[in-house]
Amino acid sequence: MFVSPAYAQTAGFAGSLGALEQFLPLVLIFVVFYFLLIRPQQKRMKQHKEMLGQLRRGDRVVTAGGIIGTVNKLVNDTEVSVEIAEGVRVRVVRSTITEVVSKTEPVAGAADVEKPAEK
Repeated sequence: MFVSPAYAQTAGFAGSLGALEQFLPLVLIFVVFYFLLIRPQQKRMKQHKEMLGQLRRGDRVVTAGGIIGTVNKLVNDTEVSVEIAEGVRVRVVRSTITEVVSKTEPVAGAADVEKPAEK
């Protein structure tokens, strides 16, 4: 008596455009996340990997634990020997080096040395 029957209303234009309208906000959110979060993080990772690849003996570095030291020896692809005090050397994982404070100049090779002028 008091309840009236409910009739379904037809959607006017609910074709493929309706599905596109539903997924458009999700696509826009993903695009924003990509440009604001994912892409800058990938760029930082690439720069960090490049920095680690250019490490050489004598560079002053900072580890993830905050220890400042001088690279004494590149043990292998994953480990570096760092001198943190006079005579105190520790081996650290190369990926834990967060920053290179100062770089050393490469050693002058035979091609870099100027030859005296011939007479």
